Amino acid sequence: MKTKLITREGYNKLKEELDFLWREERPETTRKVAWAASLGDRSENADYQYNKKRLREIDRRVRYLRKCLEELGIVDYAPAQEGKVFFGAWVEVENDEGETKRFRIVGYDEIFGRKDYISIDAPMARALLKKEVGDEAIVPTPIGDACWYVTEISYPK
Repeated sequence: MKTKLITREGYNKLKEELDFLWREERPETTRKVAWAASLGDRSENADYQYNKKRLREIDRRVRYLRKCLEELGIVDYAPAQEGKVFFGAWVEVENDEGETKRFRIVGYDEIFGRKDYISIDAPMARALLKKEVGDEAIVPTPIGDACWYVTEISYPK
């Protein structure tokens, strides 16, 4: 089950994507489908088939985004979060071998296309919640528990 939270920045990106798909890409693709259909035989018309498929993809994504934007709760930064790991934080951690990782804890819908974002539902994020710099977090993994130490916490302002 995914948590239905999102940062203000993530919400705005999803809204921009929805606006682009609905106001620009969908009308253009609809025009292409109509043009290709006017050429006659649709069974062997690659333009028609490709654009019809693209139109279905756009419609599916638009439905998903509309539903998603209605259900998501926006979490804004609050000064009370400072110094502890909460939703929206940039966190740097280090293990006993000296390996470091830096990432931002965000909602599920924000992680795609970003290697430096992790979902609030990830075991690492769950283990880090409410920790402070210097605290130890035990993260359950398939091969056993992993120990990470919080070395830095920051929030975008």
